[in-house]
Amino acid sequence: MKISVIGTGYVGLVTGTCFAEMGNTVTCVDIDQQKIDNLKKGIIPIYEPGLEEMVLANHKKGTLNFSTDIKAALENTTICFIAVGTPMGEDGSADLQYVLAVAKSIGTHMTHHMYVVDKSTVPVGTAEKVRQAIQAELDTRQSTLTFDVISNPEFLKEGAAIDDFMKPDRVVIGADNKNAEEVMHRLYAPFTKSHDRFIAMDIKSAEMTKYTANAMLATKISFMNEIANICERVGADVNKVRIGIGSDRRIGYSFIYPGCGYGGSCFPKDVQALAKTSKDFGYTPRILDAVEAVNYDQKSVLSNKVVARFGEDLSGKTFAVWGLAFKPETDDMREASAITIINELTQRGAKVQAYDPKARHEAESHYLKGNASVTYTDGKYDALKGADAMILVTEWKEFRSPDFDEMKALLKTSVIFDGRNQYDRAQMENLGFEYFQIGV
Repeated sequence: MKISVIGTGYVGLVTGTCFAEMGNTVTCVDIDQQKIDNLKKGIIPIYEPGLEEMVLANHKKGTLNFSTDIKAALENTTICFIAVGTPMGEDGSADLQYVLAVAKSIGTHMTHHMYVVDKSTVPVGTAEKVRQAIQAELDTRQSTLTFDVISNPEFLKEGAAIDDFMKPDRVVIGADNKNAEEVMHRLYAPFTKSHDRFIAMDIKSAEMTKYTANAMLATKISFMNEIANICERVGADVNKVRIGIGSDRRIGYSFIYPGCGYGGSCFPKDVQALAKTSKDFGYTPRILDAVEAVNYDQKSVLSNKVVARFGEDLSGKTFAVWGLAFKPETDDMREASAITIINELTQRGAKVQAYDPKARHEAESHYLKGNASVTYTDGKYDALKGADAMILVTEWKEFRSPDFDEMKALLKTSVIFDGRNQYDRAQMENLGFEYFQIGV
């Protein structure tokens, strides 16, 4: 099939690349000329395992193309995915200005029947707004062209997005007619050959499914972090509690690991957007509000432990921070706990020596730009040199089995604050570390 994908961010680039991998002809469109020029040169704007190789291979074959010309892209495609950003507005709602701007462009430039697919994460009712925006432009043109609007939410995990797209748990499609549903079924058939995971439903239910999935996962995280905070106060070990409840198949082990809060481009934004939608329709979402509140506080748990150990005034203290990205296998720092932790420490006078295998550029150029109290190192051990303590924020694989003897030799004091409960407490204490975890 011939496909256009509008937006070459995380979702758009993965979507377009994976469709091209299956033999479709794809044009990815973006208004950012520099980004498009870089993509044509093989420079990928994000880190995602396996993505660069797949982009380069399909671009070389001619099945994956990049352009800033939406008019030309639409002339040659019948299915158009909208995959632009929906940033969080000041009131917590999803900002739809970019989605609706694309819809307007589609209405302006389309020359034949089109299937317009909402791939961006959008609140319930967005498909109708997209429909209205396209139709308004067609009416202005006095055109009788027809189109379908379809909801196809993405369920990609950063760090495993290629695998998630190529071997999906499910493909959710919201359509209002069988023909549109069938077109999408044919498009996704190569991805679901071993098991038919195609789930068709009405458009509003499809839009709601995406938010509900992310809100449910965020709820599990905040719930477990709340249990961790209770465990600390009553003298229980949340790591043992996690094993005890995870063995119940009704609960399972996924997303019940205590830590220093969730971040990223999805959970924080989607929980708040769903809560805002709920309130707009006259319902107060008490659980969603609590999930967000718990997560907000959880991002300060590690810095609070540091202050309890070293005092409110951290002048003259240096802390090594391992991990900046919101999770391993990505360079994404949006809403990352490391931002909160580092800013809270440096505001108290501390200096920070930070290491992350992928997110350093994001920190330096954007998220911690201007914080003169932060320096960056090329290796994890370099960050420890002369530091008063190490703070583990992101659970990268290379942090799982470090050389603890070397760590002790490099640290000024053998103190570790573990925000992801990566190490065994008894072992750390036997090694002579003063060891702080979450929920113990």
